[in-house]
Amino acid sequence: MILSCGEALIDMLPRTSTEGEACFAPYAGGAVFNTAIALGRLGAPSAFFSGVSNDMLGEILADTLTASKVDTRYLARSDRPTTVAFVKLVNGQATYAFYDEATAGRMLSEAELPTLPPDISTLFLGGISLVNDPAASTYEALQVRECGARVTMVDPNIRPGFIAGKEAAYRARIERMIGRADIVKLSDEDLHWLDGQGDLTALARGILAKGPKVVFITEGAKGARAVTATQDIFVASQKVSVVDTVGAGDTFNAGVLAALHQDGALTKAGVASLTEATLTAALSLGTRAAAVTVSRAGANPPWANEL
Repeated sequence: MILSCGEALIDMLPRTSTEGEACFAPYAGGAVFNTAIALGRLGAPSAFFSGVSNDMLGEILADTLTASKVDTRYLARSDRPTTVAFVKLVNGQATYAFYDEATAGRMLSEAELPTLPPDISTLFLGGISLVNDPAASTYEALQVRECGARVTMVDPNIRPGFIAGKEAAYRARIERMIGRADIVKLSDEDLHWLDGQGDLTALARGILAKGPKVVFITEGAKGARAVTATQDIFVASQKVSVVDTVGAGDTFNAGVLAALHQDGALTKAGVASLTEATLTAALSLGTRAAAVTVSRAGANPPWANEL
């Protein structure tokens, strides 16, 4: 079982009403939530942990997880409100305005951390849930508690506008969590934000020096690469007509994890000895799944039979 740990929120996506007016439509989302959904749809054993509200928007989140075959037993339910993000699309690229104060997700505490059974092999962590306390410290505490026995993957999915005024503490947390992780995924923009300009493979090797065994880097429409101490493998993206990029990286993460699970590689030893064939399969499934997501509106990852 792969347990995705992080934010669940409602994306308000721009639409046009039947009368031609600009409006917004609510869609279940959040980077880590999207990865859990995509894993379930791809047929991997998927579960989700987050603070989720009992309000009507929280019910949308819980129902959406169930409909995509995601185990919801680890949700920490509360009467706090649901986080909402308004999305602006320019040439298919998304920017966000978050409304997150005192929400069920943000106020998640260490007292709400679940006891995990042995069948959970892997924890996936990331997204905006790693920015604001108490939730950010709660997720880090979960990684600290579990990283010795289970595989952990981190994708910070950096949103510079969301971390304004908190950059120093955020960078320190991301550095610590990357150092504990077995798998790290970064977009090329994230990697440059963290470590400056330079060759992507060289920068990825710098990330490896901090502790991870493999770094996956997405390069937008070009494709994605996997870098280990001895390997640098690139897979080109499929060419599709892009509607928007919401959820693309999240779906890529799910494809990578689903492929590694299928290959029996989601163990400490397995991640430390990934073969070229396994990495290529992970990159291939990740890029193919993401191509479907960007070809349709919103974060709507594919089901296995669509691939």
